[in-house]
Amino acid sequence: MKYVALLRAINVGGNNLIKMSELKEAFEKHGLKEVKTYINSGNVIFESDEKNNETLTKELENMLSKTFNYTARVIVKSQKQIQQVVKEVPTEWNTQDDLRCYIGFLADSFTAEEAAKEVKIREGVDSLKAGPGVLYMTTLLSERTKSAFGRLVGTELYHNMSIRNFNTTKKNLSLME
Repeated sequence: MKYVALLRAINVGGNNLIKMSELKEAFEKHGLKEVKTYINSGNVIFESDEKNNETLTKELENMLSKTFNYTARVIVKSQKQIQQVVKEVPTEWNTQDDLRCYIGFLADSFTAEEAAKEVKIREGVDSLKAGPGVLYMTTLLSERTKSAFGRLVGTELYHNMSIRNFNTTKKNLSLME
C-alpha cells in the first residue's frame, strides 16, 4: 500500500534538523519501498506491506526517534485516505482565491468532531470543518493577522496533528499516484 508520513516539528525554527536525503535513507533502511520526500517539512511518500496505520505509525516514530535522536511524532495516511481528504475539501477552496487553506491531519487518537470542538475560530476571519481524520482550516488572506488558529500552538490537540497547506496535500497525493 502507498502511504504518506507527515512528520511533526522537523526543520522548524532551527529545531530537529533533518536532511531529506537522510530521511529517505532511513525509511529505505527500515525496509520501506519507493520512498520519496517532498519539501523540507517532512512529507515522506512510501510503500509498505503493513496495512495497519497505528502499527506503521509506532514503527516509524520509534525508527525516527532512534535514528535522528528526537521524540518523533508522525501522522500516517494511506493513498486512499489522502484521496478522500482532497475530494472532501470545502467547495470554496476550489473557487475562491482569497483564502489560506490548511489541513490539520489528526492522530488516530482524535476524531475530527472531537478535535473541532477544541479549536477556536474568529468569526468573519476563520472557518473550520471536520473531515475524514482531518480539520479543514481556512483563513481570509486579507484578515490572516487576526486569525485565531495561532492559539492552537501548545495545546494537546496541536501536538496530535500535523498541518499542511492544501497545495502540499495535493502534491503529496500526486506523488502517490
